[in-house]
Amino acid sequence: MGVAAVERELGLELRWIPFPLHPEVPDEGMSLDALFGGRVDVGAMMARVRSVAEALGLPLGDRTHTFNTRRVQELGLWAEEQGRGDAFRAEAFRAYFAAGRNLADPAVLRDIAGAAGLDPGAADEVVRSGRYAGAREAAWAEARTRAVRAVPTHFLGRAVAEGFHPPHELLNWARGALAR
Repeated sequence: MGVAAVERELGLELRWIPFPLHPEVPDEGMSLDALFGGRVDVGAMMARVRSVAEALGLPLGDRTHTFNTRRVQELGLWAEEQGRGDAFRAEAFRAYFAAGRNLADPAVLRDIAGAAGLDPGAADEVVRSGRYAGAREAAWAEARTRAVRAVPTHFLGRAVAEGFHPPHELLNWARGALAR
């Protein structure tokens, strides 16, 4: 059972809001060591991430870099409008976390769109035009208003759950939030 199963079981309608975890990262990316500048033990952090990913059955490669996510978030907003948001997010997750691909690279975004069942040519146009930049900026503003600090962050009424959780924990959290 994943987030979608929790959504179905409780009759919820999930709304995804993009969030700029590290908007300062350039499109060409940077190493995790450079990003955290010695403030974080990257090896220990990635070991924790790997442990959570394994517990959730999520694919995770040996990530050493991070990339700017502005373009992939804009394309994700378009994918959502096309009814392919879940498939797009799954493919973007695999590309980034399992394969370490650069989510700011238009060719990578084209591949993700095609794998998600979207028209790669239309995806190219969305990326090139920047026509979803305003919607992305509005989503980022909402995330700031809600004081989002982690990916993912789930809201249900006034209840907040930050980070990845096993589906049964997320289900229990949602049931508790609905009972309040």
